[in-house]
Amino acid sequence: MSAAIEETFGGAGRRAFALPSGGIWRNGLYAAGTWLLAAAVTYGLPDVITWGATALFAAVTLAGAGLFLALSLTVHRLGRFGRTLVHYGPWFIVLGLWLAGWEVLTAKLGWLPKPFFSPPQGLLHVYVTDWERLLVCVAYTGRLWGLGFFSGILAGFAGGVALGWSKRFAYWGMPLLKLIGPVPASAWIPCTFFLFPTTFHASIFLVALASGIPVAILTAAGVAQVNRAYYDVARTLGADNRFLIFKVAIPAALPNVFVGVFMGLYYSFAVLVVAEMLGAKFGLGWYLQFNTAYSAYANVYAALIVMALICAGLVRLLFVLRDQLLGWQKGIL
Repeated sequence: MSAAIEETFGGAGRRAFALPSGGIWRNGLYAAGTWLLAAAVTYGLPDVITWGATALFAAVTLAGAGLFLALSLTVHRLGRFGRTLVHYGPWFIVLGLWLAGWEVLTAKLGWLPKPFFSPPQGLLHVYVTDWERLLVCVAYTGRLWGLGFFSGILAGFAGGVALGWSKRFAYWGMPLLKLIGPVPASAWIPCTFFLFPTTFHASIFLVALASGIPVAILTAAGVAQVNRAYYDVARTLGADNRFLIFKVAIPAALPNVFVGVFMGLYYSFAVLVVAEMLGAKFGLGWYLQFNTAYSAYANVYAALIVMALICAGLVRLLFVLRDQLLGWQKGIL
């Protein structure tokens, strides 16, 4: 399953795109053209409704067009980074077309009307004018998510090892896990008000629950599926149960553990907005709710993009960590 995840994120497929050997990167030229089109549409056509940062967005897209034009001539000198750019070349082209079409449908024709839709310069205006509040919200969300996610995966990992190793523990614990697992974390909100002294602790519990359940299930499955021959060989050499758990069972189960961590990461972000409904004064979830109440949907979309970028960055960091810890399994998975 971990190999399938890596294929999904383009780990192996990237090798299919070779660097142009001293020639011109055509997709870079096409991307420059589509970004130039977006700049021309933004600056040249009149707006149905006045939006802030229109000129700034036109300048940004024009700078993007110039960058892609320069890269189309120099990408073959950039090595690994150049191969990555070549791999995502079609995406850069489509992104320029998307920005131009988005601009036309919202700011220029008004077919996607305000306030429900915002042109790209509307989101840019939010980042320019409200960046301080967004940074504060990112910090608050990071604290809540970090405490909940890491406590959840630690508890899930420990519980999963116990479930996979001990038949007695699995007899009592696995039915409870199967009972709790399918229930959405948000369904436990009434209980959290009674069990925890503050709403902040209740929010941490919800995030921990959402991230810990998949880690526990997949860790238990990984430990239970370890080849028994490994244990027999280790016992023959004098290994005790502590050695078998930490040196045999856990390393063999790590691929399953990382799949559970990936799933827990996505589930934790899904429940984050709900968790910040419980009396939070700042945070990206709070920011979404606050601006939705005032129909400031440009701010809502801007915060969603920030959350998506943070989540994508964390996924990338998890891939790097997994590759470091499981480098010995390359060619096996």
